[in-house]
Amino acid sequence: MSEFEQAHQRFLDDHLTHRIGERKGRLLRGHKYAEKLLLQNVWWPLFGNFDDLHPEYEIYDWNRKSQFLDFAFLPPHGRFGVECDGFQSHIKDMDREGFSYSLNRDTFLTGMGWKMIHFSLDDVQHRPEVCRMLLQLVVGPHLLRSAPPPSLSPDEKEVIQLAIRLGRPIRPKDLIAQCGLNFRTARKQLHSLAAKDILRPIGRGTVVRQYELQPEAWQHLL
Repeated sequence: MSEFEQAHQRFLDDHLTHRIGERKGRLLRGHKYAEKLLLQNVWWPLFGNFDDLHPEYEIYDWNRKSQFLDFAFLPPHGRFGVECDGFQSHIKDMDREGFSYSLNRDTFLTGMGWKMIHFSLDDVQHRPEVCRMLLQLVVGPHLLRSAPPPSLSPDEKEVIQLAIRLGRPIRPKDLIAQCGLNFRTARKQLHSLAAKDILRPIGRGTVVRQYELQPEAWQHLL
């Protein structure tokens, strides 16, 4: 059994263990070929895990009518509904009332703070790289927000404070003059803060002579 197959089985077993009634029945009935293929071709190659992902997730519309999303992705920042739509079942066999309801449901969920992501079964089967690119485009910024802030040494925090006081781009010679550092240590600290995306290098080509604070740099002092 492949690593994906093992992880997928654990994923389903865990959710089945914690569900009862219709929610459990819906998972048993609804998580089939298309949903598994979406995980195998799109989700697993991109993330390598099923953290914060919930299959056959129950939501309610504006009339408190129960509906189920193929998947809900619920990281610390953001709520995403992920659907795999087959042409036959979702479009060709849909009547006008069903078509209107589908559009209104997505609009309602958008108003409630959800981001809805739809993939066609054809793309999941034959063009999964496009699906992965689009999925990453939508959820990537939210995952970056949920990443823990980098740890800073007292010396690095002192550099940030000095840059704030200067009110202009900071240079190695500022650290030499104000903090008593030698050039090598001053440059190393500035490089470290740039690598943590707290300072932005300014220069021409590969020559960097000064650094400016990123807009949210002050938050690292809290």
